[in-house]
Amino acid sequence: MGNEVVVVMDCGSTNASVIAVDSAGAIAASASRPNSPSPQPGCPEGYLIWDLDEVWGRLCDACREVCAQLAPETIRAVTVCTFGADGAPVKRDGSLTYPVICWQDARTEPLAASIGQRIDPWEIYAITGYQVIPFNTLLRLIWLRENVPQALDEADCFLMMPGVLSMRLCGGFAIDPTAAGTMMAMDIARRDWSEKMLSLAGVDPSLFPQWVEPGEVIGETTAQAAEQTGLPQGTPVVAAGHDTQFAAIGSGASPREAILSSGTWEILMLRHDRFEPNRAAFDEGVLVECDAVAGYYNPQLLMMGSAVLEWIREHFYAEVAERSEAYAKMIADAQGVAPGADGVMFLPCFVSSTGPTKKFGTKGTILGLELSTSPAQVYRAALEGLSFQMRHALDILRETTGAAPEAVRCVGGGSKNDLWNQIRADVCRLPIRTISQKEATVLGAAMFGFVGTGVFASIEQAQEQMAGSEATFEPSPEAERYEELYQRYRSLPQALERFYAGAEQA
Repeated sequence: MGNEVVVVMDCGSTNASVIAVDSAGAIAASASRPNSPSPQPGCPEGYLIWDLDEVWGRLCDACREVCAQLAPETIRAVTVCTFGADGAPVKRDGSLTYPVICWQDARTEPLAASIGQRIDPWEIYAITGYQVIPFNTLLRLIWLRENVPQALDEADCFLMMPGVLSMRLCGGFAIDPTAAGTMMAMDIARRDWSEKMLSLAGVDPSLFPQWVEPGEVIGETTAQAAEQTGLPQGTPVVAAGHDTQFAAIGSGASPREAILSSGTWEILMLRHDRFEPNRAAFDEGVLVECDAVAGYYNPQLLMMGSAVLEWIREHFYAEVAERSEAYAKMIADAQGVAPGADGVMFLPCFVSSTGPTKKFGTKGTILGLELSTSPAQVYRAALEGLSFQMRHALDILRETTGAAPEAVRCVGGGSKNDLWNQIRADVCRLPIRTISQKEATVLGAAMFGFVGTGVFASIEQAQEQMAGSEATFEPSPEAERYEELYQRYRSLPQALERFYAGAEQA
């Protein structure tokens, strides 16, 4: 069993990666290619698409490199995980009737602003768990219906991006709830389509292929896909889906733990056993998506993350050319600064409580600067401010869901910073747990690949065997000091929001 692998195609917005993971959770081989959307030819500025042939070519190149390092008989399955919200109308022969519109595309911003004239945003939330955001897939379906109706009329089905790529592997059409849950089109409580939401775009459930749950086999790699990817023909193609949900599973998190996916942005989420939409969650901007395991839901909040720290590196540590060396110095310097950063307080763009369409209520702000303020104090203050933001998000999730997480699993690049993890533990007054395998999304997708092909009997067994070692950061005596600082921090965003609003008007 130990030599068997699942090949995971992890298509991100900046990198198209292929990673082979063995049944012990170790990476056997990996390769990556830069990935990015393209301007749509002949269209206005701001129209961005994924050129499917280019994306598929990048994944195929990476996959051939990975497969060259593996014995063919060890490849148990292949699976796909990727970003949410993006998809395309498709004909039965696999050709697209319209390109895959990128989540960064601007064309649906007017629809997002006016959707309230068609349906109450609260009703949308009560059905789908989703806030109105310009990249919502349903808005793109409405845009297609109003601007390119033939693209929908000529299509045999609409596939989300995991399904589009799986189709290239096996020819089968399928859609999973983790990807569909990002569309603002599902009745999330039933884990099925909402005909009322789909009717806004003039479509019905017949436009979509059969449902598959993560871990189900969609088909087998075709001869053409085998030649393109280097995978053995006949390799089972197992459903995965939206990357966020698989990071939660790969982290090893149980429903008793919150999950923090920490990267350029941060997502704090729960694996909750109930979907109970309420006005407080709606007003606070909470999103709810389908967990990778049926019966669970993922209430979550999006926040600023390490993009803030990268800004500090560029502006305060530019003399250290090597990025890793700069971060090592930043962390070492900040360890010598006491909690509270000697009066410096850093507020990232704070999660707004003023309405669902206003994700962030304040601009980033640094308070308490003096002529003697050091870069280390600014960096320490930023780590603390981001941790306060996380605590606030955790408080919102507790208050709006009734959940009481016993710990937080942290995955992603931000999980590698031990100082930050300790500050998080002190601020949140909860243990922060990290795992040795940092590729949590890929690990989670591989777990479903092994379950789907019978190597493990359940996801719980796969987590037990594959999650690997973990480190735990317990709250320290400094937690009391951080509680005082957090209460001070909580009083500031509303005042700053009023200040910035007045400055903009002036």
